[in-house]
Formats: sequence, C-alpha cells, structure tokens
Amino acid sequence: MSTETELKLALAPDAVRALRRHPLVTAAEKLGNAQTLVNTYFDTPALTLHKARIAVRTRKQGATWLQTVKCAANAVGGLSSRPEWEQPYAGEFDFSGVDATAVRQRLEALAGQIQPVFTTTFKRETRRLTPSPEVEILMMIDQGHIEAGDGRDPISELELELVRGSAQDLFDLAGTLAERVPLMPTDRSKAERGYRLFLGTPDAPRQAAKSTVHPRQSPLDAFRALAFDGLQQWQENTLGALVHDDPEYVHQLRVALRRLRSLIRLFRPALPDSFVERWTEVLRDTAADLGDTRNFDVLLDDILAPADPAPLMAAELLTPLREHAIAVRDTARKAARARLTHADHGQRILGFSADIHRLSNDALNAAADLTAFARLQLNALRKRARKRFTGGDILDPAQLHELRVSLKQLRYGLEAFRPLFDTKALKQYLGAVRQAQAELGYLNDVATARTLMLDWLDHAPPLSGPTHFLIGWHAQQYARTRRRVVLEIETLLTGKTPWRAGR
Repeated sequence: MSTETELKLALAPDAVRALRRHPLVTAAEKLGNAQTLVNTYFDTPALTLHKARIAVRTRKQGATWLQTVKCAANAVGGLSSRPEWEQPYAGEFDFSGVDATAVRQRLEALAGQIQPVFTTTFKRETRRLTPSPEVEILMMIDQGHIEAGDGRDPISELELELVRGSAQDLFDLAGTLAERVPLMPTDRSKAERGYRLFLGTPDAPRQAAKSTVHPRQSPLDAFRALAFDGLQQWQENTLGALVHDDPEYVHQLRVALRRLRSLIRLFRPALPDSFVERWTEVLRDTAADLGDTRNFDVLLDDILAPADPAPLMAAELLTPLREHAIAVRDTARKAARARLTHADHGQRILGFSADIHRLSNDALNAAADLTAFARLQLNALRKRARKRFTGGDILDPAQLHELRVSLKQLRYGLEAFRPLFDTKALKQYLGAVRQAQAELGYLNDVATARTLMLDWLDHAPPLSGPTHFLIGWHAQQYARTRRRVVLEIETLLTGKTPWRAGR
C-alpha cells in the first residue's frame, strides 16, 4: 500500500498555456510525452463501493493496463491524503494485494457484482519539480472529460503530487504558480464528479455543515475543524459562481467569508496574532471584492417583488425601477465574476488553507478545556450584543445594523459550540436568535435598498415615483418589525443563559 498526498487545483482551459509558460514549469523535467489515460470506474448496481467510499478503477495508459483501489480521501482545501493499491490488470480483478483486511474482504465478496459505471478520458502532461534538494513534486496537467451514460463533463485541472517533502511544500509551490495563473483548490475528485454525473446529481450552492466539535478537542483543534468547513464552503461556492447564475452561490460565498471572520474573532485567544491580523483583513477585503451583487438581488427578490403588483396600483408602475435594478445587478454580477476569476482569489484560498494546516497547538492551548473556553466566549458575545442594545430608543438604521452584526456573531458562536451544550434550552435559544437576526435582516435590507434607490435618483429622476412608493409600501411592516424585534432581543440579552452546563 502507498499513501497518495496531492493538492488538486481547478484550472481554466484558457489558462493552460499561461501555466506551461511559468518559469517553474518551463524549468521542470518533462517526464515523457503527454499520454491519454482512459479510466473506467466500477461498482455494484447498488453503488455499494461508493457508499463505502472505496474506488475501483482500471486505467489504460498506452499499451499498459493497471488496476487501482483507493479508499476515502481526507480532503480539505484541495489537499488530500488516501491509501492506494495499484498493480497490473490482466482482464480480471485481483484484490489479493490489498493489505487492508477489511477492504480486501469486502472487495472479494463483491467482485462478481461490480460493473462499469463511468469513464474518464484525459490527456496528462507530467513534470517533475524539485524546488529544493529535499522536495520532489510531480505536476500533472489533465485535460479531457468524464462520461456517464449520455452525460459528459469537462476535466481541466492541475494535480500536485508529493513524492518527497511535506504537504506545506505543495502549498508553497501552488502559491508560487498562482501568482501568475488563476488556480482554485478543489476537493471534488474525478471519481466523485463521475458518480454525480452518473446519478444526475445537480450542482447546488454549498451551505455550512453542522458543527462536530467535541469536548476532548483543544480550542485550536476545534477552530481548525470549523475553519476547514468554512474553507470548503468558500471554495465550492466560488467554483459554482463561476459557472452558474444562481445568486445563492454568491450569497453562500459571502456567508462563508462572514462565518470565517466570526470564527477568527471567536477563537482569537487560541490563535497567533499574525494569523488573526492577516486573515481578518484578507477575508474582509475578499467580501468587499464581490461588490453590491447581493444587495441588488435582495432589493429585487425581497423588497421589490412583494410589492409588485401592489393592490390598487398599476402593475407597470414598478417596471422602470425593476428594469433599472436588473441592469445594475447584471453589471455587478459580471464584475464580481471577473474578480473571482482573478489569480488573487485563488491565492487567498490557497493561502488560507496553507495557514490552517500550519497551525499547531502549544502546551497551553492543548491543555485548555474547550467547554470552559466556549462558555467564556459565548458570554463575551452576549455581553457585546447587550452593549449595542438600547431598548426602544433604537431608531437609527446604523444602530440596528450594528446590533444585527453582534447577534449574528452570537448565532455563529452558538452554532459552532452547539455540540458542547446540546440541550433543549440551547436549541430554543438559538432558534430565537436566528429569528431576531432574520427580522433585523429585513430592517437592514429595507434601509440598504432605500439608500441604493435614492442614490439612483441623482441620475435617473423618472424613478422617483416608484422609489417613493416602494419605500412607503414597506414603511408599515418596517415599523411593526422594529417594535417586535426590540422586545424579542431584550428577552434574549437578559436573564439566564442556556450554556451554563455541558453534556
């Protein structure tokens, strides 16, 4: 058995030429001519191997046939490490060389049932890079496609496989390449993509996963686990936003960046100051790079749509405002997509992944009690929100926005630490925080939309009528929501907390 450690990077087809011209690549040893690899993946009719996270494939490489068995990869930030067994293939499967007993026995029991499921066909260019005498890395450029039934999906990616050195060397090399070539880490293997194609599973925006922290973890270990999930949400929605118009990709991308910033603040006592300073700034700037795309989507879907058509109003009244908002939104989307394709964005994802992998526990951090740490941090978040709450005197939208931000940070903290305090009381409290945050979100959306629309009047006076109608249409609901949420928040920020005792 060998263990394969690789960093997988999405590579736009039109960027391949630039990659080949990179000084590191031109100076690298070319290992033969480009080869066409035809891989067939096998499974049972019930996809038993896929469910067990085992991949079985045959590969035709020139006149040579190989059989490969791979087990589940632990992939984060594009970096994966997994056991692999490879041997010649002579027309029949032979699993005797798989030295993991449970895996071998399962494969032998299923050998009579497995059949072809999908194929991958791609041309591979391989180069050997030796950035230093202690480091050796194979670089593979793969261009081709996946086929499953009538489905077909393109392949364009770069794989960096570690021969000698450390995982950090892979990140260092990828970071250098990404200075000139737009590269994006991806955790989705060719096999996973093939199964998705075979099953007809559509792409969908990736939401944050539920927290799996546990009391035996140190605060730094808990941060690392939560940050890797946020990183995957960031990179998957970035890749999705590049090929899909669904605005939810950009929304979930922004959510990922916001959650990561909140995590850094939440775990600040356990993190190096340099990490906190660098990534707080970079994540903020990355969110700003997306511009106002999300604000325009919200204006159209949540502010304008409910009022169109409004009772007793001609449906065409809001048409000029809607058309203007759509035009501005489409321009913003185009600009945001251009920023996502820029090499800087991929570099940030690579850098964040590398820095998370680089974090290590010191003696004090390793000995810290995560549950006690969580209580202290949740108390601090609640106290901060209470300071921003001034009861029924809150009238300024800016104050409401600041309160919303502090409640959102409390919510993220509760979601991060929820497994430590898995009680009915905490579940109810978290639900109430989410509800209050949603209502504050509506207030913020109305205020933001109002500012955007009034700004448009400077160069589009004909929009004055529909703009002021829309502002007035939401006025009553805005006032009711503000009164209600103030009472809800007062209850949340006073009295006992549900995280007094862990499991």
